[in-house]
Amino acid sequence: MRPARLPGAVARRTLELAATFLGLLAVTFVIGRLVPIDPALALVGDRASASAHAQALHELGLDQPLWRQFLGYLGQVLQGDFGVSRLTSNPVAEDIARVFPATVELATLATLIGVLGGVPLGVIAALRQGTWVDHAVRVASLVGYSVPVFWFGLMGLLVFYARLDWVAGPGRLDLAYEGLVEPRSGLLLLDALLAGEWAVLVDAWRHIVLPASILGYFSMAYLARMTRAFMLEQLHQEYVLTARVKGLAEWRVVLRHALANAAVPLVTVIALSFGHLLEGSVLTEIVFAWPGLGSYLTQALMSADMNAVLGGTVVIGAIFVGLNLLADVLYRWLDPRVR
Repeated sequence: MRPARLPGAVARRTLELAATFLGLLAVTFVIGRLVPIDPALALVGDRASASAHAQALHELGLDQPLWRQFLGYLGQVLQGDFGVSRLTSNPVAEDIARVFPATVELATLATLIGVLGGVPLGVIAALRQGTWVDHAVRVASLVGYSVPVFWFGLMGLLVFYARLDWVAGPGRLDLAYEGLVEPRSGLLLLDALLAGEWAVLVDAWRHIVLPASILGYFSMAYLARMTRAFMLEQLHQEYVLTARVKGLAEWRVVLRHALANAAVPLVTVIALSFGHLLEGSVLTEIVFAWPGLGSYLTQALMSADMNAVLGGTVVIGAIFVGLNLLADVLYRWLDPRVR
Protein backbone atom coordinates (compact mmCIF):
# COMPACT_ATOMS: atom_id res chain seq x y z
CA MET A 1 0.00 0.00 0.00
CA ARG A 2 1.44 3.37 -1.02
CA PRO A 3 2.00 5.95 1.77
CA ALA A 4 -0.45 8.35 0.09
CA ARG A 5 -3.25 5.81 0.53
CA LEU A 6 -2.42 4.91 4.11
CA PRO A 7 -4.40 7.70 5.88
CA GLY A 8 -7.47 6.94 3.77
CA ALA A 9 -7.21 3.22 4.50
CA VAL A 10 -6.84 3.87 8.24
CA ALA A 11 -9.82 6.24 8.23
CA ARG A 12 -11.94 3.76 6.25
CA ARG A 13 -11.07 0.91 8.59
CA THR A 14 -11.82 3.08 11.63
CA LEU A 15 -15.24 3.96 10.24
CA GLU A 16 -15.96 0.28 9.56
CA LEU A 17 -15.09 -0.66 13.14
CA ALA A 18 -17.17 2.22 14.51
CA ALA A 19 -20.15 1.16 12.39
CA THR A 20 -19.75 -2.47 13.49
CA PHE A 21 -19.64 -1.50 17.15
CA LEU A 22 -22.63 0.79 16.75
CA GLY A 23 -24.54 -2.08 15.14
CA LEU A 24 -23.56 -4.32 18.05
CA LEU A 25 -24.90 -1.79 20.56
CA ALA A 26 -28.12 -1.45 18.56
CA VAL A 27 -28.64 -5.22 18.56
CA THR A 28 -28.01 -5.56 22.30
CA PHE A 29 -30.35 -2.63 22.99
CA VAL A 30 -33.14 -4.23 20.94
CA ILE A 31 -32.59 -7.58 22.65
CA GLY A 32 -32.82 -5.89 26.03
CA ARG A 33 -36.17 -4.39 25.06
CA LEU A 34 -37.61 -7.51 23.44
CA VAL A 35 -36.80 -9.91 26.28
CA PRO A 36 -40.01 -10.49 28.27
CA ILE A 37 -38.48 -9.26 31.50
CA ASP A 38 -39.57 -6.05 33.18
CA PRO A 39 -36.47 -4.46 34.79
CA ALA A 40 -38.65 -2.15 36.87
CA LEU A 41 -40.71 -5.05 38.18
CA ALA A 42 -37.51 -6.97 38.96
CA LEU A 43 -36.34 -3.91 40.89
CA VAL A 44 -39.42 -3.20 43.01
CA GLY A 45 -40.84 -6.72 43.27
CA ASP A 46 -44.09 -8.40 42.21
CA ARG A 47 -46.17 -6.91 45.03
CA ALA A 48 -45.22 -3.28 44.44
CA SER A 49 -47.94 -0.72 43.79
CA ALA A 50 -48.57 0.81 40.40
CA SER A 51 -47.08 4.12 41.56
CA ALA A 52 -43.89 2.40 42.74
CA HIS A 53 -43.63 0.57 39.43
CA ALA A 54 -44.11 3.83 37.53
CA GLN A 55 -41.47 5.53 39.67
CA ALA A 56 -39.01 2.69 38.94
CA LEU A 57 -39.71 3.02 35.19
CA HIS A 58 -38.97 6.74 35.41
CA GLU A 59 -35.73 6.22 37.35
CA LEU A 60 -34.56 3.64 34.82
CA GLY A 61 -35.51 5.90 31.91
CA LEU A 62 -37.86 3.29 30.46
CA ASP A 63 -40.76 5.73 30.15
CA GLN A 64 -38.92 7.73 27.49
CA PRO A 65 -39.11 7.23 23.70
CA LEU A 66 -36.96 4.39 22.35
CA TRP A 67 -34.61 6.70 20.45
CA ARG A 68 -33.87 8.66 23.62
CA GLN A 69 -33.36 5.42 25.56
CA PHE A 70 -30.89 4.24 22.91
CA LEU A 71 -28.93 7.49 23.03
CA GLY A 72 -28.72 7.22 26.79
CA TYR A 73 -27.64 3.59 26.53
CA LEU A 74 -25.02 4.51 23.92
CA GLY A 75 -23.59 7.26 26.11
CA GLN A 76 -23.39 4.97 29.13
CA VAL A 77 -21.63 2.19 27.22
CA LEU A 78 -19.10 4.58 25.68
CA GLN A 79 -18.23 5.64 29.23
CA GLY A 80 -17.83 2.03 30.30
CA ASP A 81 -21.03 2.09 32.34
CA PHE A 82 -23.17 -1.03 31.93
CA GLY A 83 -25.34 -0.31 34.94
CA VAL A 84 -25.53 -2.12 38.26
CA SER A 85 -25.89 -5.87 38.52
CA ARG A 86 -29.02 -7.05 40.25
CA LEU A 87 -27.25 -10.28 41.19
CA THR A 88 -24.21 -8.78 42.95
CA SER A 89 -25.28 -5.15 43.51
CA ASN A 90 -21.95 -4.11 41.98
CA PRO A 91 -21.34 -2.16 38.79
CA VAL A 92 -21.39 -4.62 35.90
CA ALA A 93 -18.07 -3.27 34.60
CA GLU A 94 -16.40 -4.15 37.92
CA ASP A 95 -17.91 -7.65 37.88
CA ILE A 96 -16.71 -8.27 34.32
CA ALA A 97 -13.23 -6.98 35.16
CA ARG A 98 -13.17 -9.42 38.09
CA VAL A 99 -14.31 -12.59 36.27
CA PHE A 100 -12.98 -12.01 32.76
CA PRO A 101 -9.28 -12.78 33.49
CA ALA A 102 -10.23 -16.32 34.52
CA THR A 103 -11.89 -16.88 31.13
CA VAL A 104 -8.94 -15.31 29.30
CA GLU A 105 -6.51 -17.60 31.13
CA LEU A 106 -8.57 -20.69 30.30
CA ALA A 107 -9.13 -19.72 26.66
CA THR A 108 -5.48 -18.76 26.12
CA LEU A 109 -4.16 -22.08 27.40
CA ALA A 110 -6.79 -23.95 25.36
CA THR A 111 -5.80 -22.02 22.24
CA LEU A 112 -2.13 -22.86 22.78
CA ILE A 113 -3.04 -26.53 23.08
CA GLY A 114 -5.19 -26.28 19.97
CA VAL A 115 -2.49 -24.56 17.89
CA LEU A 116 0.40 -26.74 19.05
CA GLY A 117 -1.63 -29.88 18.39
CA GLY A 118 -3.96 -28.96 15.54
CA VAL A 119 -1.54 -27.29 13.12
CA PRO A 120 1.04 -30.14 13.07
CA LEU A 121 -1.72 -32.75 12.81
CA GLY A 122 -3.31 -30.86 9.92
CA VAL A 123 0.03 -30.64 8.10
CA ILE A 124 0.75 -34.35 8.61
CA ALA A 125 -2.76 -35.33 7.47
CA ALA A 126 -2.36 -33.27 4.29
CA LEU A 127 1.04 -34.81 3.53
CA ARG A 128 -0.36 -38.31 4.15
CA GLN A 129 -3.66 -37.78 2.35
CA GLY A 130 -5.66 -40.97 2.01
CA THR A 131 -3.52 -42.98 4.45
CA TRP A 132 -4.48 -44.27 7.88
CA VAL A 133 -2.81 -41.22 9.45
CA ASP A 134 -5.09 -38.91 7.50
CA HIS A 135 -8.15 -40.95 8.43
CA ALA A 136 -7.15 -40.99 12.11
CA VAL A 137 -6.79 -37.20 12.20
CA ARG A 138 -10.13 -36.74 10.45
CA VAL A 139 -11.89 -39.13 12.84
CA ALA A 140 -10.37 -37.35 15.86
CA SER A 141 -11.54 -34.02 14.42
CA LEU A 142 -15.02 -35.41 13.81
CA VAL A 143 -15.24 -36.62 17.41
CA GLY A 144 -14.16 -33.19 18.61
CA TYR A 145 -16.99 -31.65 16.60
CA SER A 146 -19.67 -34.19 17.52
CA VAL A 147 -19.34 -34.98 21.23
CA PRO A 148 -20.83 -32.33 23.56
CA VAL A 149 -18.24 -30.49 25.62
CA PHE A 150 -20.13 -30.99 28.89
CA TRP A 151 -20.00 -34.77 28.40
CA PHE A 152 -16.24 -34.63 27.96
CA GLY A 153 -16.02 -32.47 31.07
CA LEU A 154 -18.06 -34.87 33.21
CA MET A 155 -16.14 -37.90 31.94
CA GLY A 156 -12.84 -36.10 32.53
CA LEU A 157 -13.78 -35.33 36.13
CA LEU A 158 -14.92 -38.91 36.68
CA VAL A 159 -11.75 -40.49 35.27
CA PHE A 160 -8.89 -38.09 35.96
CA TYR A 161 -10.18 -36.53 39.21
CA ALA A 162 -12.44 -39.04 40.97
CA ARG A 163 -10.71 -42.26 39.89
CA LEU A 164 -7.06 -41.49 39.07
CA ASP A 165 -6.60 -38.31 41.13
CA TRP A 166 -4.28 -36.86 38.48
CA VAL A 167 -5.89 -33.42 38.52
CA ALA A 168 -7.65 -31.19 41.02
CA GLY A 169 -11.42 -30.88 41.15
CA PRO A 170 -13.77 -28.07 40.17
CA GLY A 171 -12.89 -24.48 40.89
CA ARG A 172 -9.83 -22.39 40.16
CA LEU A 173 -7.90 -22.92 43.38
CA ASP A 174 -8.16 -24.89 46.60
CA LEU A 175 -9.45 -22.95 49.60
CA ALA A 176 -6.13 -23.41 51.43
CA TYR A 177 -4.39 -21.25 48.82
CA GLU A 178 -7.01 -18.53 48.47
CA GLY A 179 -5.62 -15.04 49.07
CA LEU A 180 -1.95 -16.04 49.07
CA VAL A 181 -1.24 -14.34 45.73
CA GLU A 182 -1.95 -10.70 44.97
CA PRO A 183 -4.10 -10.50 41.82
CA ARG A 184 -1.90 -8.25 39.69
CA SER A 185 -2.99 -9.35 36.24
CA GLY A 186 -5.91 -11.59 37.20
CA LEU A 187 -4.16 -14.51 35.47
CA LEU A 188 -3.58 -16.83 38.39
CA LEU A 189 -0.76 -18.85 36.84
CA LEU A 190 1.15 -15.69 35.92
CA ASP A 191 0.51 -13.99 39.26
CA ALA A 192 1.67 -17.06 41.21
CA LEU A 193 4.78 -17.29 39.04
CA LEU A 194 5.63 -13.61 39.55
CA ALA A 195 5.05 -13.92 43.30
CA GLY A 196 7.20 -17.04 43.55
CA GLU A 197 4.36 -19.00 45.18
CA TRP A 198 5.19 -22.39 43.72
CA ALA A 199 2.60 -24.30 45.75
CA VAL A 200 -0.12 -21.98 44.48
CA LEU A 201 1.24 -22.33 40.93
CA VAL A 202 1.11 -26.13 41.08
CA ASP A 203 -2.39 -26.15 42.57
CA ALA A 204 -3.66 -23.65 39.98
CA TRP A 205 -2.14 -25.76 37.21
CA ARG A 206 -3.82 -28.93 38.53
CA HIS A 207 -7.16 -27.11 38.42
CA ILE A 208 -6.84 -25.59 34.95
CA VAL A 209 -5.16 -28.42 33.05
CA LEU A 210 -8.28 -30.56 32.59
CA PRO A 211 -10.79 -27.89 31.44
CA ALA A 212 -8.10 -26.29 29.26
CA SER A 213 -7.26 -29.66 27.70
CA ILE A 214 -10.93 -30.35 26.92
CA LEU A 215 -11.42 -26.94 25.32
CA GLY A 216 -8.04 -27.32 23.66
CA TYR A 217 -9.15 -30.61 22.11
CA PHE A 218 -12.16 -28.94 20.51
CA SER A 219 -9.93 -26.13 19.26
CA MET A 220 -7.37 -28.66 18.02
CA ALA A 221 -10.06 -30.58 16.10
CA TYR A 222 -11.16 -27.41 14.32
CA LEU A 223 -7.63 -26.17 13.59
CA ALA A 224 -6.46 -29.58 12.35
CA ARG A 225 -9.36 -29.71 9.90
CA MET A 226 -8.76 -26.19 8.62
CA THR A 227 -4.97 -26.63 8.43
CA ARG A 228 -5.41 -29.82 6.43
CA ALA A 229 -7.70 -28.03 3.97
CA PHE A 230 -5.33 -25.06 3.59
CA MET A 231 -2.30 -27.31 3.16
CA LEU A 232 -3.98 -29.50 0.53
CA GLU A 233 -4.81 -26.37 -1.43
CA GLN A 234 -1.21 -25.15 -1.28
CA LEU A 235 0.39 -28.54 -1.99
CA HIS A 236 -1.47 -28.71 -5.30
CA GLN A 237 -0.19 -25.33 -6.44
CA GLU A 238 2.34 -25.07 -9.26
CA TYR A 239 4.98 -23.34 -7.16
CA VAL A 240 5.20 -26.42 -4.91
CA LEU A 241 5.71 -28.66 -7.94
CA THR A 242 8.37 -26.25 -9.23
CA ALA A 243 10.18 -26.27 -5.90
CA ARG A 244 10.21 -30.08 -5.85
CA VAL A 245 11.45 -30.26 -9.45
CA LYS A 246 14.31 -27.93 -8.51
CA GLY A 247 15.39 -30.51 -5.93
CA LEU A 248 14.54 -28.62 -2.73
CA ALA A 249 14.33 -30.73 0.40
CA GLU A 250 10.80 -31.85 1.22
CA TRP A 251 10.82 -30.17 4.64
CA ARG A 252 11.79 -26.87 3.01
CA VAL A 253 9.01 -27.21 0.44
CA VAL A 254 6.46 -27.95 3.15
CA LEU A 255 7.56 -25.48 5.84
CA ARG A 256 9.08 -22.60 3.91
CA HIS A 257 6.62 -22.57 1.03
CA ALA A 258 3.35 -24.44 1.55
CA LEU A 259 2.90 -23.82 5.27
CA ALA A 260 4.08 -20.21 4.98
CA ASN A 261 1.32 -19.51 2.46
CA ALA A 262 -1.26 -21.52 4.38
CA ALA A 263 -0.44 -19.50 7.50
CA VAL A 264 -2.04 -16.40 5.98
CA PRO A 265 -5.68 -17.59 6.20
CA LEU A 266 -4.83 -19.75 9.22
CA VAL A 267 -4.10 -16.63 11.29
CA THR A 268 -7.69 -15.49 10.86
CA VAL A 269 -8.98 -18.93 11.83
CA ILE A 270 -6.85 -19.00 15.00
CA ALA A 271 -7.93 -15.49 16.02
CA LEU A 272 -11.61 -16.31 15.60
CA SER A 273 -11.13 -19.65 17.35
CA PHE A 274 -9.73 -17.78 20.35
CA GLY A 275 -12.76 -15.50 20.30
CA HIS A 276 -15.13 -18.46 20.21
CA LEU A 277 -13.35 -19.98 23.20
CA LEU A 278 -13.79 -16.74 25.12
CA GLU A 279 -17.56 -16.70 24.57
CA GLY A 280 -18.20 -20.39 24.06
CA SER A 281 -16.69 -21.85 27.23
CA VAL A 282 -19.94 -21.47 29.18
CA LEU A 283 -20.66 -25.19 29.57
CA THR A 284 -17.05 -25.93 30.49
CA GLU A 285 -17.06 -23.22 33.15
CA ILE A 286 -20.32 -24.55 34.58
CA VAL A 287 -19.12 -28.16 34.71
CA PHE A 288 -15.83 -27.19 36.36
CA ALA A 289 -17.27 -24.38 38.52
CA TRP A 290 -14.80 -22.06 36.82
CA PRO A 291 -15.37 -18.47 38.04
CA GLY A 292 -15.21 -16.87 34.60
CA LEU A 293 -17.38 -14.75 32.35
CA GLY A 294 -19.43 -17.72 31.15
CA SER A 295 -20.50 -18.70 34.65
CA TYR A 296 -21.21 -15.07 35.49
CA LEU A 297 -23.45 -14.59 32.46
CA THR A 298 -25.27 -17.86 33.11
CA GLN A 299 -26.06 -16.85 36.69
CA ALA A 300 -27.11 -13.40 35.50
CA LEU A 301 -29.44 -14.86 32.89
CA MET A 302 -31.01 -17.24 35.41
CA SER A 303 -31.60 -14.26 37.74
CA ALA A 304 -33.02 -12.02 34.97
CA ASP A 305 -30.10 -9.64 35.48
CA MET A 306 -30.26 -8.00 32.06
CA ASN A 307 -27.65 -5.34 32.83
CA ALA A 308 -25.06 -8.05 33.40
CA VAL A 309 -26.18 -10.09 30.38
CA LEU A 310 -26.11 -7.14 27.99
CA GLY A 311 -22.84 -5.84 29.43
CA GLY A 312 -21.17 -9.20 28.92
CA THR A 313 -22.61 -9.43 25.41
CA VAL A 314 -21.17 -6.03 24.50
CA VAL A 315 -17.76 -6.98 25.87
CA ILE A 316 -17.68 -10.25 23.93
CA GLY A 317 -18.81 -8.49 20.77
CA ALA A 318 -16.12 -5.83 21.19
CA ILE A 319 -13.52 -8.58 21.59
CA PHE A 320 -14.61 -10.16 18.31
CA VAL A 321 -14.33 -6.79 16.59
CA GLY A 322 -10.83 -6.36 18.02
CA LEU A 323 -9.79 -9.87 17.02
CA ASN A 324 -11.03 -9.28 13.50
CA LEU A 325 -8.93 -6.11 13.35
CA LEU A 326 -5.90 -7.99 14.67
CA ALA A 327 -6.39 -10.78 12.12
CA ASP A 328 -6.68 -8.19 9.35
CA VAL A 329 -3.41 -6.51 10.43
CA LEU A 330 -1.58 -9.84 10.63
CA TYR A 331 -3.07 -10.85 7.27
CA ARG A 332 -1.61 -7.75 5.65
CA TRP A 333 1.73 -8.27 7.38
CA LEU A 334 2.04 -11.91 6.31
CA ASP A 335 0.83 -11.45 2.72
CA PRO A 336 2.52 -8.58 0.80
CA ARG A 337 -0.03 -9.00 -2.02
CA VAL A 338 -2.77 -7.65 0.24
CA ARG A 339 -0.67 -4.60 1.07
